[in-house]
Amino acid sequence: MDAALSNPVTLAERRLAWLDGRQRVLAENVANADTPRYRARDVAPFARLLANAAGPDLARTNAAHIAPQGGGLRPRADRKAMESTPDGNGVSLDEQALRIAETDSQHSLAMSLHRKYLALFRTALGRNS
Repeated sequence: MDAALSNPVTLAERRLAWLDGRQRVLAENVANADTPRYRARDVAPFARLLANAAGPDLARTNAAHIAPQGGGLRPRADRKAMESTPDGNGVSLDEQALRIAETDSQHSLAMSLHRKYLALFRTALGRNS
């Protein structure tokens, strides 16, 4: 396992960056709720992002090789979207609102953990402020 992934502060920062990216994608979904044929999108789960980061480094030894795909923040079509309007729009505002609220609560948790770990380090250094 990568040493950076075992560091709780770095892990919390990566989680916060992922949550920020997800919130942007969900906001785009809401903004396009009336766009014909627009399909809701989401990012890959954070666990998959961590699994990809913990894998071996891939090298391209030949220009014909496919470049390794990194980063789970690329928006992709939401496969769980079930309903669509007559104009082909697949955005459910109720579902997006639930996902936004879930992302917000996860963001609050990650921020809290980040603050706690930093306070722990300040205490260890004798800087209680």
